[in-house]
Amino acid sequence: MESFSVALVNVLVTLFYLVPGFVVRKMNKATEDHLPTLSAILVYIGTPFLEISMFLTLDFDPEILVNMGIFCLLTLFTQSAFMALVYLLCRDRQDARNRVLVISSTMGNVGFFGAPLARALLPDVPEVACYIVMYMLSMNLLAFTVGTFFITGNRKYISVRSLLCNPTTFGLLFAIPCFLFGLKNVLPAPLISAVTNIGNMTTPLCMFILGIRLASAPLRDLFLFKRAFFAPLLKLVAYPLFASGNASLLPVADSIRSVVLVASSVPCASVILSLSEMYRGESSFSANCLLTSTLLCFLTIPLLMLLL
Repeated sequence: MESFSVALVNVLVTLFYLVPGFVVRKMNKATEDHLPTLSAILVYIGTPFLEISMFLTLDFDPEILVNMGIFCLLTLFTQSAFMALVYLLCRDRQDARNRVLVISSTMGNVGFFGAPLARALLPDVPEVACYIVMYMLSMNLLAFTVGTFFITGNRKYISVRSLLCNPTTFGLLFAIPCFLFGLKNVLPAPLISAVTNIGNMTTPLCMFILGIRLASAPLRDLFLFKRAFFAPLLKLVAYPLFASGNASLLPVADSIRSVVLVASSVPCASVILSLSEMYRGESSFSANCLLTSTLLCFLTIPLLMLLL
């Protein structure tokens, strides 16, 4: 029951960060016009600094490096397999909302929501930070290629350039050397503190943005798309059970199995909405999937953590 209570408290604290964004929007001190700028800061500044700050917490260990590679491949396969399964179950595969539902069923808010949750639930697993970054990497490799294809319906986005040129990959160009060469013991403490502070701002900022989005749409609009309620069911229940079951069948470390379950249980990824807005996809439907899964995760995550 300890994992249940720890998960519940941490999820509720994370959801609390919705409140300031919600309030400032209702006070008309922030509008939806501000969101693209805030989202750009979150994705292009917050994400790389979060990755670097996580790697700066560890000393180099060859075993951890190997496990990171295993974890990345495992989560890449698991996400791809589940998306393929949902896609095959869709009746109308040309429907843009069904395509958004496919990626919403799998891609989660792993870094901004999952990182603090994983650290709280697994305090005895210091390498959890690196595993989370590997999950972010595998998810974003899919988000900026397959995810963009599903949103736009255009296969040109499945390319090597899209695969390599994304914020997560750029962040790793700095984060991996920090881990390999033990830069946490070399860099000045004030610089490490600054990097950590910027990385730590990502969770509140992500939730502030969601709070503004929540306050910008009438409550009835959350119930506008019936299919949007399949997203929480798939993302918060079916996918984490699928991912955990897949990991349990493989001869991997217990720490990997635990992080897979925690990171897979988080709500839909905010990058889905960002991509939908960038490419003029089903942004309203994407927002509903994101918000409903975020609001309902306080029920599902603590129950799933009983499996740890």
